[in-house]
Amino acid sequence: MNNRTVCRAALMLSLSALAMANASAQATMDHSNMGHGGMAMAGAEAEAAAMTEGEVKKVDPQAQTVTIKHGPIKNLDMPAMTMPFKAKTAGLLSKVKPGDKVRFGAEMPNGALTVTAIDVVK
Repeated sequence: MNNRTVCRAALMLSLSALAMANASAQATMDHSNMGHGGMAMAGAEAEAAAMTEGEVKKVDPQAQTVTIKHGPIKNLDMPAMTMPFKAKTAGLLSKVKPGDKVRFGAEMPNGALTVTAIDVVK
């Protein structure tokens, strides 16, 4: 065999390996949400899963914070406790008062624990 034949064989072998790896990856992907607004459903499901239950202890509009006694916050890997959170918007604070049972979403942008969504549980 000459060098050209060896290079061509190596190239064909590499392309075959890449094609098999791609086919394997495609076969193992979860396509269960496809065709039904999959991306929107996945986002809504992820948001619902990230919601945490708690009880509002204090609302401070001037500091734009809400203190919540909450269960574990899974997306932040945080145990249950009572603590203040910044409100993403002032409008979130107007939705709740001390004593309200709530479900809320929290994130930690720039290191500041922030409530991004909150709803009173009825």
